[in-house]
Amino acid sequence: MEKLRVAVLISGRGSNLQALIDACAEEGFPARIVVVISNTENAMGLERAERAGIPTKVIQHQEFADRAEFDAALERTIQNYDANFICLAGFMRLLTSGFVDSWHDRLINIHPSLLPSFRGLDTHARALAAGVRFSGCSVHFVRSEVDAGPIIVQAAVPVHPDDTPDTLAARVLTAEHRCYPLALRWIADGRVTVEGDVVRVAGARVPKKNLVNPGEH
Repeated sequence: MEKLRVAVLISGRGSNLQALIDACAEEGFPARIVVVISNTENAMGLERAERAGIPTKVIQHQEFADRAEFDAALERTIQNYDANFICLAGFMRLLTSGFVDSWHDRLINIHPSLLPSFRGLDTHARALAAGVRFSGCSVHFVRSEVDAGPIIVQAAVPVHPDDTPDTLAARVLTAEHRCYPLALRWIADGRVTVEGDVVRVAGARVPKKNLVNPGEH
């Protein structure tokens, strides 16, 4: 089966990009990254891509009159590399509804919270302020609404009593690096279907054990 051809959009350090690069380098992984696109020229993720021999492109959003023109430039570049799927990996730009609709169910994102809770920015600080006992991450299909769309996979991590936003972020990031390649593999293998707002994953196992935090001594 032909591999899924993936464009990854980034804005920063690219740690989730690296997780995808590492997964795609594994023998038999059903997807390959054909281009990494950044809206900032100094994004560390560009260096990660270049080290892996992946073509890169910088499209600076400041050079365009509006979001629609920027998205059109994105579209042209993605098409030039013949990509048929998009992963957002720390891409800090809002995409227009026209762009999102044109990539319906072919555009995914990873967000550092258990959606639909804590959409938007400052997720870890907000989670701590709310006193939740679990946080986590979500990989989801992108829709026009910010951080919304059918959820493919989530990981829950416990919140510790002495957590700061940074320590919680580090724990969640470890889960992100596991979940994003997993979601991409499932999609590329044809195991994922979307029914309304619900994702079905063929052959997926549901954990049998409940998590409790704090636990009893």
